[in-house]
Amino acid sequence: MNFEQLFADFTRIRVAILGDVMLDTYWWGSVDRISPEAPVPVVALKQKELRVGGAANVALNTASLGAQTTMISVIGTDTDGEQLIQLLQAKNIDTQYIKPASGRVTTNKTRVMSRNQQMMRLDAEITTDLDKATEDLLLEQVTSCINTQQPQVLILEDYNKGVLTPRIIKEVINLCKAKGIVIAVDPKKKNFLAYQGVTIFKPNLKEVKEGLNLSVDTIDLPSLKNIHEALQQHLQHQVSLITLSEKGVFYQDETSHRIIPTHIRNIADVSGAGDTVIAVTSLCYAATKDMHLAAEMANIAGGLVCEEVGTAAINKERLLQECELLLGE
Repeated sequence: MNFEQLFADFTRIRVAILGDVMLDTYWWGSVDRISPEAPVPVVALKQKELRVGGAANVALNTASLGAQTTMISVIGTDTDGEQLIQLLQAKNIDTQYIKPASGRVTTNKTRVMSRNQQMMRLDAEITTDLDKATEDLLLEQVTSCINTQQPQVLILEDYNKGVLTPRIIKEVINLCKAKGIVIAVDPKKKNFLAYQGVTIFKPNLKEVKEGLNLSVDTIDLPSLKNIHEALQQHLQHQVSLITLSEKGVFYQDETSHRIIPTHIRNIADVSGAGDTVIAVTSLCYAATKDMHLAAEMANIAGGLVCEEVGTAAINKERLLQECELLLGE
């Protein structure tokens, strides 16, 4: 495999991401004492940092790999939404299909950090499903994006914040299938079995157990094959990619199946790793249609971002070096 050529090919891939976008706010400080008012640490704040999260972090990852990236979503009519759009635009991500809606707020997860450890998280969000008028608006944006941008792959990134309603999911899948667009899904529990007929379905093992109401004691190839078959009975999808935390990833498509073990890493923070996995998988599959290669590369990428504190996009040059080192012949 010529990885330099593959990474160059990523720049010709057009990808759209549809889902729940978030603003991640980090307050960094130090802890030297316990409050006299209550048995809680006192954090002396020193720095504030804003990052994109949720589906926006998937867009950040695909853009970091050079893909032509478009984000589609609904945000609130608020300052957090404006800041989120500015952060995306700074990374050359197309934001014209992100629309503000009255009655919504932009999800903001504020983390208080000390010595690279999370002390507290404060969530500002609305998680109810979009109303019909906002669904109509969002579907107009999806249709316009597909017709104008003509993406080769569309990623549905579900964080259970209300953007991906059953109606949105069904109609968007139908639109993509009619245009021959690869559909990749990173699901959550609420709509787990709504993603009928997609190309790649990427839950983690916990989500599979909850979504199918399964009790899985042993994680091995036979048990994971059974999970794939159970998923396929419900979804009639083409490929399963199941992340297994420290055990790596499992994939199964029409011709092959395998557990790909993880590579040894100094893990600092697992947040955002799933975003990186779906981003790398989608781009690689769109470029090559080789699911084994896509799973191998996504497994490496997911491990690399776990070495960073907080949500972080994959570093293109480092991923290229690691792929050449670990997968090159």
